[in-house]
Amino acid sequence: MRRLAPAVALGAVLVTVAGLGTACTGTQAGVSGKPGAAGLRDPYFPRLGNGGYDVTHYGLELAVGADGRLSGTAEIIARATQDLSAFNLDLAGLDVRSATVEGRPAAVNRAGRELTLRPAADVEERLRVGRTFRTVVRYAGSPLTLTDQDGSEEGWLKTGDGWVALGEPTGSMTWFPGNHHPSDKATYSVEVTVPEGLTAVSNGRRTAVRTSGGRTTSTWRTDAPMASYLATVAIGRFTVEESRTGDGIEVLTAVDPVSRKRSSAVLEQIPQVVAWASERFGPYPFASTGAIVDRPGDSGYALETQTRPYFPGPPDIGLLVHELAHQWFGDSVTPATWRDMWLNEGFATYAEWLWSEDHHGASAQHLFDEAYADDANWAFPPADPPTAADISEAPVYGRGAMVVHRLRLAIDDDEAFFALLKGWTAAHRHGNAATGDFTAYAERRTGLDLAPLWDAWLYGDGRPSRA
Repeated sequence: MRRLAPAVALGAVLVTVAGLGTACTGTQAGVSGKPGAAGLRDPYFPRLGNGGYDVTHYGLELAVGADGRLSGTAEIIARATQDLSAFNLDLAGLDVRSATVEGRPAAVNRAGRELTLRPAADVEERLRVGRTFRTVVRYAGSPLTLTDQDGSEEGWLKTGDGWVALGEPTGSMTWFPGNHHPSDKATYSVEVTVPEGLTAVSNGRRTAVRTSGGRTTSTWRTDAPMASYLATVAIGRFTVEESRTGDGIEVLTAVDPVSRKRSSAVLEQIPQVVAWASERFGPYPFASTGAIVDRPGDSGYALETQTRPYFPGPPDIGLLVHELAHQWFGDSVTPATWRDMWLNEGFATYAEWLWSEDHHGASAQHLFDEAYADDANWAFPPADPPTAADISEAPVYGRGAMVVHRLRLAIDDDEAFFALLKGWTAAHRHGNAATGDFTAYAERRTGLDLAPLWDAWLYGDGRPSRA
């Protein structure tokens, strides 16, 4: 994410998951397992996510009316990580019509944003540890827009001519139930039906589009694992253009006509940015890339939605570089918890510095010096934001980028530094990583004692000396 102000930075769905936190104990309905946890105890969002299972695939069939109301079906394929008697989904708003587990009706209980499913006793063998099971949920309603702790809006947002779903950090629960913690990544297939004249855009590759009876249906496929906060559906009167990079990567852009003219010159540089970033960070991790550009003001920030970053209005080249760099840092290598947000934003911000340095702008050292002089970057350590409201604040971005630059200076060999970055993205490709994983990796890779660097720049209070 990159905030546009004040800082820088559809249909209907349903899912399958596992993790319970309401009245269900010990054995239930003859099942020998126990409920999965109702949250994964994230440092900032302890109730987010669910325990007892790992989702491998979401299959979403969505229908969106002219009023924005959703109706649809979500199929989730999950693997039990314990013997289960019940499990939870994260879901804010929306009315559940029915749910089945392994084709049998499941009891459904609702408590706030926790949806608890109690499968029928005769499917208990499919819910034992290591087994894969299938859940289907059908629901409908008007999705919510959530207000974050920092005052920004996420979830289901009304735009100038449609809607967009933005999920960081918790908004995806407003348009489909699921295991909405970044540590549980899955593949996706998304089918979205909208009124004719509108276009629905999602992540990954568009595999089909058809119009019939006044409705247009688009089908999208994401074959690489994706955290749910990176999933999106954008609906509007987009102009869609498709091409390929020199390496054969699919490029798909969807641009609101209001923003088309002022976006074209920057969007034409997507292949160049992807090629440049591949040289710096390693092979591009996905089969497609591109952008969604809405109208100015349609949201307060850009977001690194996987393979197809979202922009509320025409981006400049720095913002495009930032969000495309996230495809490596955040989308492919995803934070283990929301405390590890600097691994996303610090590296994406440093990518902007590198682009400037490599394209005859200010050097990374000059931009480091500017960031060092900015008091906002010293409010707290980037690896330990005080509250959930702080995970997208200046120190996570600017001071996070300073950590990366100080590591570059400590290595004192650009060839070795960029080899480290490529090794990091390769080691955790399509996975999750924590801050401790990165610091340990950097020390193993370099053979240096980097504890003083981490203590001063990553974890320390106040502004350290540059000496």
